[in-house]
Amino acid sequence: MSRLKNKYIAVEGVIGVGKTTLAKLLSDYLEAELILEIVEENPFLSEFYDDISGKAFQTQIFFLLSRYRQMKKYFQINAFQTNIVSDYMFIKDSIFAGLTLNNTELVMYEMLFGILNKKCVQPDLVIYLYADLERIIDRIQYRNRPFEKNIQSEYIRNLMHAYEKFFSSYHECPIIKVDTNNINYVKSFKQFDKLLSDIKKVLQE
Repeated sequence: MSRLKNKYIAVEGVIGVGKTTLAKLLSDYLEAELILEIVEENPFLSEFYDDISGKAFQTQIFFLLSRYRQMKKYFQINAFQTNIVSDYMFIKDSIFAGLTLNNTELVMYEMLFGILNKKCVQPDLVIYLYADLERIIDRIQYRNRPFEKNIQSEYIRNLMHAYEKFFSSYHECPIIKVDTNNINYVKSFKQFDKLLSDIKKVLQE
């Protein structure tokens, strides 16, 4: 795997599926630079889960601009100089927007998103993680983030459907889809080694 050069791998999936954990493991093994999504800095997020319709637009715009600034700043310095692993892809922002914004808000959002997305570097590979709803809820509760305490299972279920729909028609780069219900990459080197082999096969074809 160390032979991979200047590749950008994004790890994606719904809240609580294990994106950050896997991204950290991959970045260590591949000796890649790591980009982690900045979540806690969004001042609207804790209120969003209590009042989705009332706080969706503010929450979404903050995330959109925050993700764009992070990606732009990082890739201006590091693009094409090293392997890069992130625990999100910029285009994922539109999945959440389509789920939570009303029609008027969505029109405004899509105008801004379209401009910013054209300026972002797209991944060479996406690793799409998924799991059953019950397993996702358990993981969210286990990590016990204060701003996530009011997340409703219905919101996660709708988000899972939105992710599935999005990736069923996403063809911008190869996708490795991973069922994480019974996978623990931290504890099982065999499982992690299998994923590394799949990554190598896709990126070196």
